Parts: sequence; structure tokens; C-alpha cells
Amino acid sequence: MARIATAPPANSLLRLRLSVDYPGRPEVLHNVSLDINEGEIVGLIGESGSGKSTLALAILRLVEHRGAISQGEIVFRGCDLDRLNRREMQQIRGKEIALVSQSALASLNPALRIRTQLAEAWKAHESPGSGEWKRSGLDIFERVGLPTDDTFLHLYPRQLSVGQAQRVLIAMALLHRPRLLIADEPTSALDPITRADVIGLLRELNRDMNIAILFISHELLLVASLCRRVAILEKGEIVESGSAEEIFYDPQHPYTRALIGALPVKLPSVDADFRTTQNRTETLVVDFSVPSRRRTVRE
Repeated sequence: MARIATAPPANSLLRLRLSVDYPGRPEVLHNVSLDINEGEIVGLIGESGSGKSTLALAILRLVEHRGAISQGEIVFRGCDLDRLNRREMQQIRGKEIALVSQSALASLNPALRIRTQLAEAWKAHESPGSGEWKRSGLDIFERVGLPTDDTFLHLYPRQLSVGQAQRVLIAMALLHRPRLLIADEPTSALDPITRADVIGLLRELNRDMNIAILFISHELLLVASLCRRVAILEKGEIVESGSAEEIFYDPQHPYTRALIGALPVKLPSVDADFRTTQNRTETLVVDFSVPSRRRTVRE
């Protein structure tokens, strides 16, 4: 493996070196190395079964509930999460690190109205006797483009469109203003227009709230349109990582080259104009102006 190693930056938010084994399925993740800075959007690309969702659950220490064994370290804001007890981890999960999964309707409780689910999400980390949940929740609802009237809050998840349900899930994940949002295939069940809306929403939340995002997807063009740095996951291993420009215009690993080569459209050429944020192409909106800290390619 070729690597350009650098020390973790001063604004490092998450640093992990991780392997995960399931009973009967060893090395679902093998020596995965990933770093995310404060306020950064990092893309994780991989096919179905590559271990993407396992990585998301491992960061939140949820794989152990499924019988998995994880080894390594997960350092969040200087704290090794593997050393926390169950109660301490519960204070991190959902408050400091939040998860948005790919199936919003499956993630929301079908028996509870939206208002009740919002209140329950608030009570998980804040005082239940305060009316602050409503003020904070409605502020987030407005930010993600959802209605805040009593009629909407009185609805059940089954009465929402898929796009509305995904926005509700994002709003609930943002309720406690987390430092890191893990978005695990959040657009896979959406139509193209709603998908574009959600991508735009994630970009705005990152810009306005300085929330770091780990964007997990198998859709390369979505990752290219959103992320500054990208990691490629193949069969449980990070085979290549670097800036979006490096990954999409100068891929080194054969698997990365195969993924790029399979794109249904040709990427726009990179020139001096394309590298600036003032003259963006309409084919693929990517800001490649920020240099990468690290380039990793596994032989």
C-alpha cells in the first residue's frame, strides 16, 4: 500500500482505525482508516456489501448489538469511544454523532405522530419538562423546509411523502446540533428531484451549521457534487482515498478506475476555470479548490 502519511490536523473531529468481524463473516471491515475534520464533508463510496453501513454502525458502537466484534480505535474529539461505558456512549450517540439512514419510513415509528417522535428524540438528551423541544424542533423543521403547523405535526409517518419523511429524519438527527452527521445512503429511495433537494439541504447545513458529514453512497456523481474528500471501500478495505479531484480525475487503484469508467456520463474536463468556485460547470458541481491532506492507494 502506498501512503502519504501526515499527522492528524489540529481540527480533527473523528479518527478511526477499525476492523469488524461478524460470527461466520470475518473481516467485514479490515484495517479501515478514516479521518474527518471539523465542518468537513467526506464521501465513502462502495458497492452493496462492501461494509459501508457496518462502518456507520461501528462509529456509533452499534455493531456490538448485532454480535459483531470490533477492534481498533474510534477517536472522536480526542476521546476513544471504545473506552466509554454504555451510559457514556449513549450521551454521544444521537447528540454529538447523529445518523440518517436510507429508509426514513422504516426508521420512524409508525405508531407515533411526528410531534411525539420529536418530543421523544428531545427527551433522550434534554430535560423533558421544558418546552424547549418545541422551539428547537420547529426551528430545525423550518431550516430543513418542513411545515411547522399543528396539522403537519399531528401526522403519522405513513401520511408523509418519502421526501418529507427523509427531511423529518434529518431534522430529528439535527435536533441536538451534533458535531458529526452520518448520512448512510440518505437519497437511495428518493426520486431525482427530491434527491437533489436533499443534497442541497446537506450542503446548506454543512455551510450554515458547520456540521461535519460522512456521506455514504454508491452513487459516485452525488459524492462528487457534495464532498471535498473521498474514500473508496472495496470488500471491507479502503483501497484509495484523497481529494475529490484526485479520486475522480486521477484514480490510481484498479477498482476506483473501474468505478469511474462505469459512470454513465463523462466527467467535465478539469481546467483553471473549473478549479474555481466562480465558474462552475453545470454538468457536475464540484468545488475542488481545497487541497487534500492525504492520498492513500492500496496496491
